[in-house]
Amino acid sequence: MRDVEDGARVILLPGAALAESDDATLARALIARDPRAPRVLWQRFAPMVFRMLRRTLGSDHDLDDLAQEVFLCVFEKVRALREPKALKAFVISVTSLTMRHELRRRWVRRWVRLSGKTDAAELEIVTPDTDAREALARFYKILDRVNATDRAAFVLRFMEGLELTEVAAALKLSLATTKRRLARVWARVLLLVERDPVLAHYGPKLVQETPGGERS
Repeated sequence: MRDVEDGARVILLPGAALAESDDATLARALIARDPRAPRVLWQRFAPMVFRMLRRTLGSDHDLDDLAQEVFLCVFEKVRALREPKALKAFVISVTSLTMRHELRRRWVRRWVRLSGKTDAAELEIVTPDTDAREALARFYKILDRVNATDRAAFVLRFMEGLELTEVAAALKLSLATTKRRLARVWARVLLLVERDPVLAHYGPKLVQETPGGERS
């Protein structure tokens, strides 16, 4: 059996149903401290969280620790969730915040020379294609030149394919500010890609594969 908060009372339901429940029901179970809820949350959202972290940071060196950090924060803060049905957006928001914090930590380490390796050197790209490996490493070097918030916005919009409103909510920015940031980071990334001798031919493809084929 499991506890799920429903208004002012708690309803007991078969535990097997939790894995197939909607996000709102799962959120209520988390709020009610159902011991089964954390596992279901992990199974449902871990693939998305790992994908976002990998696409933003470009390395799987410490993704396990960062993912755990994301879910621990979700468990701690879920009681503040006003709309249980917005659980997925809440997880995305926490992941985005964690990504930005990690990017800032990396920038600090780089500038104070606490690490002898740059992010590009730490890339652990599993691919037998040497050209693709080099292209991906160069692309993440470009992303390294973008500030943490803009980089997170780029990944959420152009790599994860989130709607503008979802990106704004995840970054806790207004829609207008989000649009300006995306326009700026998209133009900068595309310009740097087109100037790179290895990545230049990816420019047209990048435009085509962007949601809506847009530049902003």
